[in-house]
Amino acid sequence: MAWTATGTLCCRLIRLPSARCPPPSRARCSATSAAHSPDAVDMEYADLNLRPLYPIRGQHLRIRQHVNPLSSSFSEPTEPPEWKEVFEDPLLPLMVDIGCGSGRFLIWLAKNSDQRRNYLGLEIRQKLVERTQFWVNELGLRNVYFMFANATVSFEQIISSYPGPLSLASILCPDPHFKKRHHKRRVLQPPLVDSITKNLCLGGRVLIQSDVLEVAADMRKRFDGYSDILAHVDRVDKDLHCDNEGWLLDNPMGIRTEREIHAELEGATIYRRMYQKIRDASH
Repeated sequence: MAWTATGTLCCRLIRLPSARCPPPSRARCSATSAAHSPDAVDMEYADLNLRPLYPIRGQHLRIRQHVNPLSSSFSEPTEPPEWKEVFEDPLLPLMVDIGCGSGRFLIWLAKNSDQRRNYLGLEIRQKLVERTQFWVNELGLRNVYFMFANATVSFEQIISSYPGPLSLASILCPDPHFKKRHHKRRVLQPPLVDSITKNLCLGGRVLIQSDVLEVAADMRKRFDGYSDILAHVDRVDKDLHCDNEGWLLDNPMGIRTEREIHAELEGATIYRRMYQKIRDASH
C-alpha cells in the first residue's frame, strides 16, 4: 500500500453499554419474532430514514439469498474505483465490510461515527449494491461507497490500490454454506486471510462474527494462525472483555447488523473475535 503505517493505533471503537449476548439457545424463531424482525431492523436504523428512499416504493426488492462465489460469473477480480471520485478524502483510514448485505450497517457508521474514516462495502449480490449506492447518493454521503465484487478474488486488487491505511476489516455473519462440500464457497479462504493481514495498517483491526458457532470457530482458527502478527484485542485493550472461551462479550461497533438483529430475536448467541495487528510480517 502507498501509505506506511506507524506504531500508533489506527482504529478506535465505539462503545456499547455492556450487555451479554443471549444464552446459547439454538431455538428456531417463533412466528411472532419472525414477523417483528423487519420492524426491529427498521427501529434500529430509524435515524437513517431509508424507507422513503427506496428506488421502487411499495415493492419488495427480491434478492437471491445464497450465491455461489465459485461460479464463473464471479471469477474475475473487480477493478478498483478511482478513489478520489468516490471519497471526498481518499487518504482517510478505511474500514472494509466484506459481504456488506443491504449496507445499512456501513451507512449508519458513515453518518453517525465521530471518527474521520472512509467506509467500503463489498457485496456479491448486485441488486443490493445498486440499491445501497442509491441510498448513499440520496443521502449525499461522500465517505462511504459500495462495490459489486467477489471479495474472495477481488479484495487484494481493490484494497492494495487504496491510498490511505486499512484500519478495520469486518466479516459479519457470512453465508455459512452448511454442507461440508460447500465449505469451499465460504468467503474466508486462506488467500483472503493473507490479504487482510498483509494490508492492515499497524494497529489496524479485524472483526469477525457469526451466529453459527461452527462458522465463527472456522474463521477464528484462520486468524489465530497469525498469532505472530495479530493479537486478540483483549490482550491490548483492557476495556474489551471475553468469556471463558475467548469470545467477545459485547458488540464493539455501536450498532448491530441486520443479521445480528434477526439472530438475537431468534434467541441465538453472536460469537465475535477481534484481532489487532501488532507487527508487520517482515518483523
